[in-house]
Amino acid sequence: MSASSIPGRRRRLNKTQKLSVAGISAMAVAALSFSLVPANADPKPEAATPVSAAPVVLASAAGTPQAKAVQASIIEQHSTAEKLVKAADLAKAKKAAAAKAKAAEAAKVKAAEAAKVKARAEAKAKAAARVKTEATAAKRAEPQAASRSEARTPVYANNLDGWINQALDIMRAKGIPGSYDGLHRNIMRESTGNPNAVNGWDVNAQNGTPSCGLLQVIQPTFNAYHVAGTSSNIYDPVANITAAANYAADKYGSIDNVNSAY
Repeated sequence: MSASSIPGRRRRLNKTQKLSVAGISAMAVAALSFSLVPANADPKPEAATPVSAAPVVLASAAGTPQAKAVQASIIEQHSTAEKLVKAADLAKAKKAAAAKAKAAEAAKVKAAEAAKVKARAEAKAKAAARVKTEATAAKRAEPQAASRSEARTPVYANNLDGWINQALDIMRAKGIPGSYDGLHRNIMRESTGNPNAVNGWDVNAQNGTPSCGLLQVIQPTFNAYHVAGTSSNIYDPVANITAAANYAADKYGSIDNVNSAY
């Protein structure tokens, strides 16, 4: 059942319909007035004449200029009302579109910020994982490096041959010239290979600084030409050899050039 068929209720008219009804009513009133008052009527009637109660025919006034003007006005008002409605609808649509665009832009900015936060978190996690991996690899490599270092470290015999070879390796690292033959020859002449040999009768002994060790070095000379990284004990075979070779290199160019007491 429609709203118009329910007793006591009237259907609500929109703005355009209201304007149309108003215009038609005005047109009807105008037409009625034109039909009741003829154009050539006497403005001062002598006596009032009763008006007929017969129905008024509006069609008789529809073709008059006044009716046409009213009709044109109604059409114009109707057109204006439609334009206003359309303009209101367009403004409402634009406002909704602007709100939607603003919301979309805000969502886009929020998504971009969330992506940046996520990227920073991922980069931080990757860096932490890389550091952890490198630390683990370094920890695993330590025993291997130590093993390789131990494998590369030569083992010297605790005898004259081992002492000379160890002294030669140190001399090469420090840039001190000398050969196995030159060292061995001078050692055999000075101490016959005894690292604890002491000369107690020469001039050095008489002056209170006896010659000591494999290459018979006095303490002041040992102190002056001691090679860093070796023992500070003058009787240590390697320390004695390297100090004597360092002294000989300074005074004679090389221990190889020494063939007598030096």
